[in-house]
Amino acid sequence: MYLATTGRRDAPAPPRTGGAGRRVPGTVLALGTVSLVTDISSEMVTAVLPLYLVLGLGLSPLQFGFLDGLFNGAATVVRLLGGHAADRGRRHKRVAGIGYALSTCSRLGLLLAGGATAGIAAALAADRVGKGIRTAPRDALITLSSRPEALGRSFGVHRAMDTTGALLGPLAAFALLWATADAYDAVFVVSFCIGLLGVLLLVLYVPGHCPTPPAKPTPRARKVFGALRDFTFRRILGAAALLGAATVGDAFVYLLLQRRLDLPIGWFPLLPLGAAACYLLLAVPAGRIADRVGRRLPFLYGHVALLGVYATLLAPTGGPTPLLLVPVLALLGVFYATTDGVLMALAGPVLPVDGRAGGLALLQTGQALARVLAAAGFGAAWTVWGPRPALWAAISALLAALAGGWALLPRDPSGAPAPEEPGAQLPDRRTA
Repeated sequence: MYLATTGRRDAPAPPRTGGAGRRVPGTVLALGTVSLVTDISSEMVTAVLPLYLVLGLGLSPLQFGFLDGLFNGAATVVRLLGGHAADRGRRHKRVAGIGYALSTCSRLGLLLAGGATAGIAAALAADRVGKGIRTAPRDALITLSSRPEALGRSFGVHRAMDTTGALLGPLAAFALLWATADAYDAVFVVSFCIGLLGVLLLVLYVPGHCPTPPAKPTPRARKVFGALRDFTFRRILGAAALLGAATVGDAFVYLLLQRRLDLPIGWFPLLPLGAAACYLLLAVPAGRIADRVGRRLPFLYGHVALLGVYATLLAPTGGPTPLLLVPVLALLGVFYATTDGVLMALAGPVLPVDGRAGGLALLQTGQALARVLAAAGFGAAWTVWGPRPALWAAISALLAALAGGWALLPRDPSGAPAPEEPGAQLPDRRTA
């Protein structure tokens, strides 16, 4: 178990060998706790929102899909602004805090909106914008407070704590609805209170400054697109976008599972919990492996696991339901455990300290936009050709993307800091 202890601020940094590799910075644990609490809050709302809007308020699925898709796309672009703002004056904690607070206040917006579509749209927009703003500054804080050779473990611990909240949130929401006879207002109020606790934890326990400031600003950190001047970063971005363009999206995977197995509709919301549980179990081991063997191979092998998801969905069904359900959800969990935090750990040391949030935001935005295009393309292929031909097309695209990713991703697994940031990766003195 990872426990953080608070030590003297002037204590010497631990040695770079031996026990140092087994320590997780206190900043990472504090951010993980914030993410855990915040995800309980956000997933409580996410789990019941389709039921509330479609069944409770009478919105059509098309209206709900349009609102959700529109604001998810907007949040993708807002990440760039959040990353740029965090790098200006090294305000990572402040910008991340604004994002967390904005998402928390959106719960009250849903409560006050009643049945007004404009109010609901504004609340959804605030939630998505808050998520977009906070992601890159938070991940930048993780990279700036961890040793380069231990970034995989740090991101694994954070993602495991984050996923714990994602698992607890829907369970808490459905338990609350059961206890209050479907009182959605109670869910929104409790979600707001939990989200407020997450903001307070960020304010109280996450340090406001990175351990070691850079000697001087680097030219490529002055603008959010300055990271594109680095050849290695361009290769990482290109590989992430290429592989993202061959990722059809979880929603389609769950829909295909439901169709293949003829699962009752009531079980559909529980499918993501299976993949999330596998992700939770594997996030830390995957990060440790990535630190030992390099982050390139785990990232690529994670997409091989996704290839296994598509292939399993094409397999003939004739046996018990678990023969198809368990492998698909397990492989999906492996995919996220070996790609999500590992990609951030791979790109973080390449970026300068004063441009890290902007660079990570650019990487996340490129990958997210590529996945949006992939989902749209798969949906069109399903509509025109049917599910099986669309899956074969997805497998072909992913095989081609894996070949491209193998060629593009840098082969140096050392994770050493960039030359322009000497000493920037000293660990947080508050370690576990």
